[in-house]
Amino acid sequence: MDSLPATRIEIDLDALRHNFRLACEYAAGRDLLAVVKADAYGHGAVRVAQTLVGEGAELFGVAHLGEAAPLRQAGIDRPILLFCGVRPGEEDQVLELRLTPMLFDLGLAERLDGLAAAAGLRQPVHLKIDTGMGRVGFRPEELPEVLERLRQLSHLELEGVVSHLALADERDNPFSEEQYARFRACLRQVREAGFSPRWVHLSNSAALYSRDFPECNLSRPGISLYGGLPGPGFADLDLRPVMHVRSSIAQLKQVPAGTGVSYGHRFTAGRPTRLAAVPVGYADGYSRRFSNCGEVLIRGCRAPVVGTVCMNWTLVDVTDLPEVAVGDRVTFLGRDGDTLLRGSDLAAKIGTIDYELYCSLGSRNVRVYLAAS
Repeated sequence: MDSLPATRIEIDLDALRHNFRLACEYAAGRDLLAVVKADAYGHGAVRVAQTLVGEGAELFGVAHLGEAAPLRQAGIDRPILLFCGVRPGEEDQVLELRLTPMLFDLGLAERLDGLAAAAGLRQPVHLKIDTGMGRVGFRPEELPEVLERLRQLSHLELEGVVSHLALADERDNPFSEEQYARFRACLRQVREAGFSPRWVHLSNSAALYSRDFPECNLSRPGISLYGGLPGPGFADLDLRPVMHVRSSIAQLKQVPAGTGVSYGHRFTAGRPTRLAAVPVGYADGYSRRFSNCGEVLIRGCRAPVVGTVCMNWTLVDVTDLPEVAVGDRVTFLGRDGDTLLRGSDLAAKIGTIDYELYCSLGSRNVRVYLAAS
């Protein structure tokens, strides 16, 4: 039995380094923007960013200003992009913290330009273009008006041009190439309007590992940094899990056949059954949807979750693992010995994606950072 908290998240920083180095290989000389939004998908943005600075990450990406401030306070001095823009009234903090918004609102551009002029600065922005995601960004037909207005804002620096792929996780889907063609046409308009963006970027994790966009010089890996597969067709990638969710058996109990288990008796023992009670539940981010369909690892073996997942408890059928004992480690996500529970495999059981699992589990439990190097 170890001395770590009974329920904790182990973050393998060596695996993070490995995944970043793999991304660098596939980037083939292009720079990388490491996506650390949502507290680095539950892995801890500060420690992740500190680790990746040591690996040569050029830029970082977060959702909003509240995610950027802790990075600056921790001494991260690389450029930080704000993916979700800036709310009115926050513009002064953008300048103070030296942040770079993705720009999809001319009102924000005008406010930033005014503040930058008063401070005697030039404020960098990355122009966000909607080439087919249908979410945020200027539509291609809006570009002439947008570029003309930006030319009048002398204290803004159009440092980057960016778009986002909608179907990159489907390796053979031609829509990504359609988006790239639209993006190239928009990029030509930007350059013809007199702008020379330093950064041109379109690729997320999936595109980084499956496509080549020659005019782009920056990629934005996110899920792959943490060992998650960018999509169902990427199982061949040598990505190592970074997050391991651990707890331990608190009680073992033998129940006879016919015994109802947990709330609602949604599981009834069909044989004499040995149950392990583990102090993890939906309050810890382990979804109630894993009731009767989840699985965990104990001593390197898979064991099924039975009954309803409770707020603080999960029950596991260990009848076929007679050697297990109170105090044994239980892995809800990650690797135990040679056996791996991938986030994508678990997520498929409950109709979600591994992004959600990492964020839910990582934000609600004690994190312990491990590294051999």
